[in-house]
Amino acid sequence: MGRSGVPALSLAEWLVLCLVGEGPTHGFAIATLAGPEGELGRVWWLRRAVVYRGLQRLRELGLVAEAGVESTTHGPARTVMRVTPDGTAAVRWWLSQPVGHVRDVRSDLMVKLAMLDRAGADASALLNAQRSVIEPIARALRADRDRAVGFDRTLAGWRYETAVATLAFLDEVLAMAR
Repeated sequence: MGRSGVPALSLAEWLVLCLVGEGPTHGFAIATLAGPEGELGRVWWLRRAVVYRGLQRLRELGLVAEAGVESTTHGPARTVMRVTPDGTAAVRWWLSQPVGHVRDVRSDLMVKLAMLDRAGADASALLNAQRSVIEPIARALRADRDRAVGFDRTLAGWRYETAVATLAFLDEVLAMAR
């Protein structure tokens, strides 16, 4: 279990849980949305097998449950899943949490922003919280860069500039939301 009694999930599992949280659905629909050509796949794409493994784990954790079976003329019947109250609470919690590392902005934060947008939710609180996490990281990276030598200076410079660019990105998205 992670913080707040929420299980530790992979990004793929969080994405699957968020999509089930939008309303009862099945693995094939999730795989289509999160596949390489899907609406969410352009942010973070998942292989179909990863979607189905994620659904199974979420079910074992009690975050999703079977809601019925949907028959189809294009293949086998599909098990429809729904989010449980624990799953809804987990999604709400996860979507409010900033990422802890600059490197996770491209993946985790972008997925969160995409899911908040799909829900028509205001992302300002998350963006401000994210800015509060990145600012001290950027200051520390600048100090690291300033005292480093050789390649370590180059690497620290890359990390610092990435953090600064991330702050500029966060500011831009916040400004667009106003």
